[in-house]
Amino acid sequence: MIAAKPSIGIRPTRRAVLLFAAPLPLVWLALSYRSQWWPRAFDVTALVLLCLCLDAFFARTMRKIQAEVEAPPLGHIGEPVEAAIVLTTAGLSSASYELALDLGGDASPQTGADTWKVIGPHARAEVRIQPRRRGELRIEKLWVRWRGPLGLIEQTRQFPAARRVAILPDMSAARGQALMLHFRDALYGSKAQRRQGEGSEFEALRDFAPGLDPRFIDWKRSAHHRKLIAREFRVERNHPVVLAFDTGHLMQEPVDSAPRLDHSIGLGLMLARFAVAAGDLVGSYAFDSRPRQFLAPDRGMHAFRRLQQASAGIAYSSDETNFTLGLAELQTRLRRRGLVVLFTDFVDTVTSELLFENVRRIAARHLLIFVTIRDRVLADIFEAPPGDAAQVARAVLAADFRRERAIVLEKLERLGIQCLDLPPAELPMALLNRYLAIKQRGLL
Repeated sequence: MIAAKPSIGIRPTRRAVLLFAAPLPLVWLALSYRSQWWPRAFDVTALVLLCLCLDAFFARTMRKIQAEVEAPPLGHIGEPVEAAIVLTTAGLSSASYELALDLGGDASPQTGADTWKVIGPHARAEVRIQPRRRGELRIEKLWVRWRGPLGLIEQTRQFPAARRVAILPDMSAARGQALMLHFRDALYGSKAQRRQGEGSEFEALRDFAPGLDPRFIDWKRSAHHRKLIAREFRVERNHPVVLAFDTGHLMQEPVDSAPRLDHSIGLGLMLARFAVAAGDLVGSYAFDSRPRQFLAPDRGMHAFRRLQQASAGIAYSSDETNFTLGLAELQTRLRRRGLVVLFTDFVDTVTSELLFENVRRIAARHLLIFVTIRDRVLADIFEAPPGDAAQVARAVLAADFRRERAIVLEKLERLGIQCLDLPPAELPMALLNRYLAIKQRGLL
């Protein structure tokens, strides 16, 4: 329960003001008619003041109030946060209370109503809070207001709430694609899935058949059995997977009504959920002009929940990204070879020169997936039919930017870096397929 502060705000209601002011014209009219009645002029005012005192006295008998704010620890953009206010009082069962919340944080929240009314000694108000951006939603204070039996005195009490909700990007589409991919072999109930691939963990022997890789033929056992025998391998587990998020100013650019950073965090959490289920260790890293957040790779669902909670604290930044400092710091923190998924963006070949040098160093030790989110704006400008000289000039500039983007991605692929540059709707499945291909081929 939330302890109430001892201070209470008391003020007269509109009814009290009207009741106090209504007799004054009659009193003035009576005194203008007969001035000897002036000793009785204050009787009506005294009666109103007495009623105010009685109303305040009986209203204070309802001071034993206990309030509790219930809210989930996580929420998503586009989905309302279902919170509740539970109020327990020691007053009359027919008392009416008005409730209000103080909301704050980076999530830019909005509610469907400013106040909520409840009646009775045990009342519950359902509250729907609609977050409009990723971050931390804070429910800071709860305000309770009630009136006395006569409706002349209004009292207000403040309760500290201290509830925090981590607001994450909308992952509904990505979750659906991940579930379809994960359970595609278990349509008719629970089924254990054996993940075979080209890893180094030996699984079994089998007769060689056309289509199998001849490199996996076990010649010694084939000679013993006088037929071709091939080795099967199991997909390796327990590899570190690090989600590296560039939080610089380029990642604030909106794509499909959401910042690139929010798209990247949603993709990263989807991959983290899938990697945890596959038995790998998952961590995260955020940087812009300097390192901002690092979570060491860990296994299990508790590691995924920790990533979810921490992703709400990855703040938007207006700084320019320092790839030299950020990727060098990441390389010093990773002691084992692992998979690094870098979510970032660039403008042209000139501004990406430092990017080349630093990703080359980290790709020499780790397997790197370079993920960028393609915006349809350039394609729409380039493909639009030209109407005048200005539109032709915009199409030429769009073509130049697209060509420079393709040059940068081609240079990265020549360094042995796997690149994904797709629209937001196509990235979830492409990223999962790339991860599965890496696991099956044993590239880690």
